Amino acid sequence: MSDIIDVQTSEEKAEGLKAWGWVSYVLHLIVAVAAVVPGAQPSAALLIIALVLDLVKRGDAEGTWQGSHFSWRIRTVLWAGVLYLVTAPLWLLFLAPGWIAWGLISIWFLYRIVRGMVAMNQNRPVHA
Repeated sequence: MSDIIDVQTSEEKAEGLKAWGWVSYVLHLIVAVAAVVPGAQPSAALLIIALVLDLVKRGDAEGTWQGSHFSWRIRTVLWAGVLYLVTAPLWLLFLAPGWIAWGLISIWFLYRIVRGMVAMNQNRPVHA
């Protein structure tokens, strides 16, 4: 009986993780840009797909420079979600306070995604 073991090299693993990271960053970027551009709201499904992808692949990236990127994106989505929920009552006061708060959160979200993409492009971890 012959046992065949598929051993993936660390370089192949790193390239695979980087490819998944880029897929996630692009999905986040689409949502982030649309959040800043008035009237261009993509489905929240893109963000959920990216979040699930990050949660699933984070374990594979643990201990590598790419692990910081998976955690970075997860924290970014969770913080943005909390901030949107906390500031949602501002929309009830008048339109302007809610619009300003959500606009600032959206700009912050876009900044974090672009910052992470720049770090990934340079093959380095992203730091908080």
